[in-house]
Amino acid sequence: MKVFSYPHKARDRWLNTPVGSAAYKPWLTDGGSLTRRLQLRCQHFSVRPVRVQEARPHLSEARLLRCLSRRKAWLRDVHLQCEGRAVVFAHSVLPHAVMQGAWRGLVTLGNRSLGSTLFSDPTIRRVPLQYKKLGPHHFLYRQAAAGLDGLPKVLWARRSVFTLKCSAILVTEIFLPAVLHLEMQQGDT
Repeated sequence: MKVFSYPHKARDRWLNTPVGSAAYKPWLTDGGSLTRRLQLRCQHFSVRPVRVQEARPHLSEARLLRCLSRRKAWLRDVHLQCEGRAVVFAHSVLPHAVMQGAWRGLVTLGNRSLGSTLFSDPTIRRVPLQYKKLGPHHFLYRQAAAGLDGLPKVLWARRSVFTLKCSAILVTEIFLPAVLHLEMQQGDT
């Protein structure tokens, strides 16, 4: 079985450690299920789909997943919400080539969490997390900011690739400022 590794020469540079992430660091570096962590900190957790469509992934995402010629993939954007307030914007890239077998139902999740599905299957492996501070010029910042007011000039994000046999999907999570209020209210467990 081939082991997944991130490309070395990527123009969209991500970090192996979240240097300077301050209050976001506990959220960024937790290797468990983000869905589960949020569920433990709010009474009413929900997933609100923003976009699920067939489209070409961003060039950096296509390179990362080794999708030749940037073929169309399923792109899924959702807000993870606590008490009806968006705390995380999650962006997933699901190449057509992997949409079979165990991955088949991922496009039709609706308002169910992708993370719950991924972490419930012990055969799915997660490649180590990577981190990035996103500014307004970055396509993911713009997607996360759509429809939201009062966002800071930078948003912290993490991404990882989940693999099953020889196939892979990309999940990027952008942490919105409201997530920090959960930490202050509930404490870090």
